[in-house]
Amino acid sequence: MIRLSYSTFGLTGLSFLDAIDAVDKAGYEGVELAFHRRQFNPFDLDDESLAAIRKTLTKRRVKPACIATASHFFTPSRPHEPSLLSPDLAGRKRRIDLIRRGIRVARSLRVSLVTFGSGFLRDEHVASPLADPREILIESIRECLREIRDDEDITLLIEPEPGMYIETVDQALSLIAEIGSPRFRLHLDLCHAYCSETDYGAALGRAAPMTRYLHLSDAAAGYNLKIMNDGKHAVQDPDFASTLVYFQDTADFLLVDREHPLYFCDQAPSNTRRERIGELLHQGHVEKPFQRISYPDLYAGSSVLDDEIFTYLISVPGLSFDVLERARPIIMYLRGAHNPPLVDRMVANTLTGIVHFHEIPGKGTLDFSESFRVLSANGFSGYGSVELYHHVQSWEEALSESLRHLSQCVA
Repeated sequence: MIRLSYSTFGLTGLSFLDAIDAVDKAGYEGVELAFHRRQFNPFDLDDESLAAIRKTLTKRRVKPACIATASHFFTPSRPHEPSLLSPDLAGRKRRIDLIRRGIRVARSLRVSLVTFGSGFLRDEHVASPLADPREILIESIRECLREIRDDEDITLLIEPEPGMYIETVDQALSLIAEIGSPRFRLHLDLCHAYCSETDYGAALGRAAPMTRYLHLSDAAAGYNLKIMNDGKHAVQDPDFASTLVYFQDTADFLLVDREHPLYFCDQAPSNTRRERIGELLHQGHVEKPFQRISYPDLYAGSSVLDDEIFTYLISVPGLSFDVLERARPIIMYLRGAHNPPLVDRMVANTLTGIVHFHEIPGKGTLDFSESFRVLSANGFSGYGSVELYHHVQSWEEALSESLRHLSQCVA
């Protein structure tokens, strides 16, 4: 049986207790309690506030489904950082502490599930190739698991996410097998799986026996774009994705795209750089000559596309945040933030070209009815929580429309 829930992470404009009330009044069976700096901050929770939350939950029909130890908790401009993968022990300790606090809150509120994500391989990992990120992640998870007592029913869950070190179902299942603890299982986000699995249905079937919890949101195909440092394998298969190649010596970018080969630069490229551009365009099967675009002339202000572009950029691994920020005006240019768009679809950085941007269920192309059927047929039973952090301003529509669509799919 799949029971529908809603995450307070999509209701952060309300007070925490009002968010619980809103989910209850909407008719959901469960509510995900998501850490948030202003709304549900574990560093501010004392016995009195936890008691108030317990009292509210006791008086409501809605049940707490999971504690989500928010990836965006520490630094809003650099979500997911620091992670359990951070080469810096101090950074890892901060994330470990947050997850362990999640376990303590779960204990106090009698919640059986606590979830987290692996984090991304960032530029510091590239600079430290001798550090094994898998070993670091495993030791961090084991330290979190030590917080769970032998006599309590709490399970720690890992959530694969597009671009992260643990991105696919098979990567998560391999990690769970290596950890070898009955207290460590899978949190499956259907939007993430839709973005990351080339055979989505088969992946759900493999995942179901180890899955204890779902996230639900919709998605659709977009413009798949990879950002890569210049190197031997800089250009991706053009049938899979276009590539924005970054030149470290000049901080310029080349868009390897069959329709729009563009070189974004401060100054005209040298003859040597022109030769390299020609090689990269040839690798990308681009026949059109490239066009030079003045980087200083690009619009770099705010726009209605900010949420989409921010979500895209933070999903790109292996590059510094400064490089990603320098790429931002280019993505804005492609998407038409302040000019006619060259790309009329949302930008994606995924293994399938599906855009990792959580939409209201029913607004994209994900088949929830078939997804639920496959999961149930392969042994999953539990909560599926709608997670719509892009819809905080339109939370009433998101809350009601999600339940309307998903109730039909569950039935």
